[in-house]
Amino acid sequence: MSITPRAAVSWRLRPATARALAWCGALAYPILLYVAVLNEREPTGVRLLLPAVLPVLTIPLLRLRPLPALMLMLAGSFGATVTAASMLAAVFPFTAPGQAWQIGYMQALLTDLAVAWIAATRRRRTALVAAALTLAEQIAAAAYYRTGENVFVSTIVFFLLMLALAWLTGYLIRERREHADTVRAQAAEQAVTAERLRIARELHDMVAHSIGIIAIQAGTGRRVIETQPVEARNALATIETTSRDTLAGLRRMLGSLRQAEPEDAPLTPAPGMTDVDRLVATTRNGGVRVDVEWRGERRPLPMDIELSAFRIVQEGVTNVVRHADTHECRVVIDYQEDELSIEITDEGQGPTPTGVGYGITGMRERAFLLHGQFTAGPRPEGGFRVAARLPVPAGMP
Repeated sequence: MSITPRAAVSWRLRPATARALAWCGALAYPILLYVAVLNEREPTGVRLLLPAVLPVLTIPLLRLRPLPALMLMLAGSFGATVTAASMLAAVFPFTAPGQAWQIGYMQALLTDLAVAWIAATRRRRTALVAAALTLAEQIAAAAYYRTGENVFVSTIVFFLLMLALAWLTGYLIRERREHADTVRAQAAEQAVTAERLRIARELHDMVAHSIGIIAIQAGTGRRVIETQPVEARNALATIETTSRDTLAGLRRMLGSLRQAEPEDAPLTPAPGMTDVDRLVATTRNGGVRVDVEWRGERRPLPMDIELSAFRIVQEGVTNVVRHADTHECRVVIDYQEDELSIEITDEGQGPTPTGVGYGITGMRERAFLLHGQFTAGPRPEGGFRVAARLPVPAGMP
């Protein structure tokens, strides 16, 4: 018997319910802690297990509202310490209040951990306020279970050092996390910039190639316009077709690319879909068999679309070779009336989150520059799938 999505019961709580439960647990903590200490005639040793476990009630609220949760923890800690010291003073009048140090130190450790969490997840101002409140509570509580000026001062110094260590640990964790986020953002930005520069070089190839053809045909037409008008007409037709294709590519891409180009940029002709067979042969030599399925009527497309489509196929197959851990993949190239569809699938493990390179970022950038669509991700049946849809301008044959 199958369970439909409507019949399935969701285990996740509503946000309002979760907040209410978080507040109830945190508010119950100081009360339960007081009861736990009150029911123990001597809250020391293994009898501290229950007071040590009860702070888990404040964790949900600590994640939502750290300062109110910490204040409830401090109230419970102070009340438990004072209660333990008073009870021991009544039972053991000759040794109290020094016997209450165990629960005092345990509560100080728990509140220090809360301060470390706040310093690791919240702004520095909030973390400093939390540290100040915690230190004030620890100093006030220490007066009930430490007697003698020297002992009291040494206890305060110890608490201060432990609290500073907890705060600094949390602060360093937060700084490290923010630095890692910044590095990842910069790496992604650099990857996009590098990919756009590469596209700029290839666009330079396309423009240089087109202008070269136009120049040759224009020279031919000028020389034969009087003696061979048919050849001159063909030259002008070639110039018109080439210039239209080049201008269309420039309108779609030039606004997103840099204008200057390094002097050492390669000036080789841009590859296209006719180079897919060469790519398949090269990949086969690398140990991965690529099955290419051509659909629709193969026809010449604008040079920018040909170039981006080839690069998407190339990068998708390269990702299979580098990351998929498989010996074969499938490429489907579908020539439709108004778009070119590309799909690369494999049955491997797919790129790992820690994988090197930004191939998917580059493929997505190429598709978006042409106002196309791009998706990449694991398949439900296993393996990985890359799909791109590049629109073809109207009027193409």
